[in-house]
Amino acid sequence: MLVDTHAHLNFNAYKEDADEVIRRSLDNNVWMINVGSTYETSKRAVEIAERYEKGVYAAIGLHPIHLNAGLVKIKLDKEEIAFNSREEEFDYKKYKELTQSGKVVAIGEIGLDYYYKPKTPHQFREQGQGDALSTGKAYSAPGVARKPNGEISTGQAKIKFEQFKNRQKEVFLQQLELAQDYNPPTASSHSPKGERAPLNLPVIFHCRVAHDDLITTLQQYNNRTIKGVIHCFTGTQEQAEKYLKMGFYLGFNGLIFKLNFDEIIKETPLDKILIETDCPYLTPPQVEGRNEPIYVKYVAEEIAKIKNLSFEEIAKITTENAQRLFGI
Repeated sequence: MLVDTHAHLNFNAYKEDADEVIRRSLDNNVWMINVGSTYETSKRAVEIAERYEKGVYAAIGLHPIHLNAGLVKIKLDKEEIAFNSREEEFDYKKYKELTQSGKVVAIGEIGLDYYYKPKTPHQFREQGQGDALSTGKAYSAPGVARKPNGEISTGQAKIKFEQFKNRQKEVFLQQLELAQDYNPPTASSHSPKGERAPLNLPVIFHCRVAHDDLITTLQQYNNRTIKGVIHCFTGTQEQAEKYLKMGFYLGFNGLIFKLNFDEIIKETPLDKILIETDCPYLTPPQVEGRNEPIYVKYVAEEIAKIKNLSFEEIAKITTENAQRLFGI
């Protein structure tokens, strides 16, 4: 058995065949958690999960890039937009209502993302925070004042970028509160109205080019016990150690075939590793086209190779990790 702890079958890439993909996964003993990024995709994740007695679960949350409309637009070709960021105000009450489903096992994906930055005619560089994805890409922010010659001052653009980051942190903290505020439903376990132990919901953290800020924010948020996983970990060994010290899991997916995380994977205790696909993205090189949960086996195989362990042991321990964290 394997658990894909981060899938997006609630996205439009699967609007025609989500149930077919799910059935294929379940038939091969692969369970999954479909993760929301907006209210609509969170709601859809819950609706999908409630169609299945077991093996399919949901996480709900507002992704940081969806605080800004048009911040991200990824095209597969000239006709089809594969991903487009949307501007959404976090509605605590609406998301709280979704947690009443016994199929909701986490809040996520939530966090900080400085990889995509607001644009203006004037651009400057921001040093990344040790992230493997950090490129020091040029960026600037909207609405800043121009100099008499029409240019925008670097100082004012930096101020605007700080506002951009602070907005992400504000919404992130609101969603941490939601995870702590979890009020369990009262019927059978993980049924649509299922009974769950009265524990705080775990968090699925999203972080790109912002690990230092995320670590600092979590360290300062020390009035409660937070549990969760750093999804698609791309940080440094030092950052990994800080997350592990705080008790978090690290999630790895098809990105390990493209970037070298061998040493981090070797140094991370197996009982702190989760596997995922992030489908439809990050397809492993063994297959082509759209990713799906069944391909999480390739991630498990690669981790087994890196850690010099059997596939069976990786499957067993990572499944136990997912069951322990998410209560599935």
